[in-house]
Amino acid sequence: MAFLEKQSPGRVLLDDTVALTALIEASQNLQSHTVSLLRPGKWTQTVIKRYSDFDMLNSSLLVSGVSLPLPPKKLLGNMDREFIAERQRGLQVYLDFITQHHILATCQLVKKFLDTNNYSANYTEIALQQVSMFFRSDPKWEVVEPLKDIGWRIRKKYFLIKNKEQPKERQVLSWVDLGPDKFLSDKDLQSTMKLLPSLTNPYIYPVTFANTSELSALVIRMFQEKGTLRDLICKVKPKEAFMRKYCSPKKIQGLELQQIRMYGRQILEVLRFFHDKGFPYGHLHASNIVIEDNTCKVLDIENSLLGLPSYYRPYITQFRKINTTESIDVYSFGHLLYEMTYGRPPDAVPVDQYPAVTYTSVVSVLQSILSTDACKTGMPTVAQLLQTPLFSDVLLFHSEKLQFKIPTKLRDALKSAKECMEKRLQEEQKTNQQHRRLTRAQSHHGSEEEKRRRKILARKKSRQSAYENEEDLSVKYNNNSGMSSCSNKCINSLL
Repeated sequence: MAFLEKQSPGRVLLDDTVALTALIEASQNLQSHTVSLLRPGKWTQTVIKRYSDFDMLNSSLLVSGVSLPLPPKKLLGNMDREFIAERQRGLQVYLDFITQHHILATCQLVKKFLDTNNYSANYTEIALQQVSMFFRSDPKWEVVEPLKDIGWRIRKKYFLIKNKEQPKERQVLSWVDLGPDKFLSDKDLQSTMKLLPSLTNPYIYPVTFANTSELSALVIRMFQEKGTLRDLICKVKPKEAFMRKYCSPKKIQGLELQQIRMYGRQILEVLRFFHDKGFPYGHLHASNIVIEDNTCKVLDIENSLLGLPSYYRPYITQFRKINTTESIDVYSFGHLLYEMTYGRPPDAVPVDQYPAVTYTSVVSVLQSILSTDACKTGMPTVAQLLQTPLFSDVLLFHSEKLQFKIPTKLRDALKSAKECMEKRLQEEQKTNQQHRRLTRAQSHHGSEEEKRRRKILARKKSRQSAYENEEDLSVKYNNNSGMSSCSNKCINSLL
């Protein structure tokens, strides 16, 4: 079956999980308007933005329900120098807030605002073109409706479709651009993707169809009307936009202990299955899990094959001990366990203080994954987590035969691709650590305490230098006096 034969226009292998940062270098008057000169991080090009540009971005982000700290408008006196300086500081606070927010920082609205060159493409239109080509090659499929922005990835789009031979069944088609971690050859990737529909595991949501081209991939699954585990926790409708659903949900509810134990054990079992097979996953989070008949089933098992960075990569790149796909899975499980327990993700990681909860056995597992010590020294293994009191005595009732036969040649290719993914992660972690050290050194050098210390040291050196100069003059004077006395004695003796 041939599809996706044309190249996708404007394809750029960017890691969209890398948050863009921006520093407002100055504000100036331009054509009777005040503009801000922004320099996005890692880019040398200066971006010029008016306050109205910030206001338009803010209006688009209001759908998130997040309280955004945009400075208010001012009609009179907005050219005053003090006001311009105050607004510049306020706009910098605003930029820092949205670029540090895990969901807002990865949305196309923010990316395009800071980097128009790389984020102006209409990916919905590109996806429609590619999907239309697929339908021409296999006309039994028909689009029911696009599922606009239900996912967080900029370059991944979803469509509700149906098979004309089974018109009452609804399936979901996902189209995605290949990512920066795609290290399988095109041939090996195509072969591995074709294996996915044959995979049988009670805790993996089945794939109906999967295929790739040189530039993108297409996967079809049955549509889950009840949505994902995160939809269940946040009590939202599955078809709503990701940003609207999850940025600031109004009604959240953690799971009961019995559900946490059962779902946690099921998820750990599927992670053990992946690790035993040498299959890289790395994409575990609450939006990649559906619940069917009280059973967790993971989604998007193809993501690592396609080179897509993890949802938690911005966190992972800060911890050098989380440097393998296995440790990424365990770290992601910690986030998921926290969300199942408290009904929301942690505000920041590491987490050393936990809200009050009666499930002490859950907190001990969370501490083993999300604490400062764990993030610095390394993750526990899946086998170790399965042996904890929280999961060790949970009974599983599925007798379905596990099946996923990977040919030896493909297994070797997967191992090599996995090592390349891990190497790129480790290089980014090393770069981030060096950047943090430099930032700390610069911050320390510019701190008031350090400035005072340098002033005191300079005074001491100045006083010491003055004292040494006085000593040198005294010694010189004494030496001159001695020589003069000696000369006088010699002259007297001659006389």
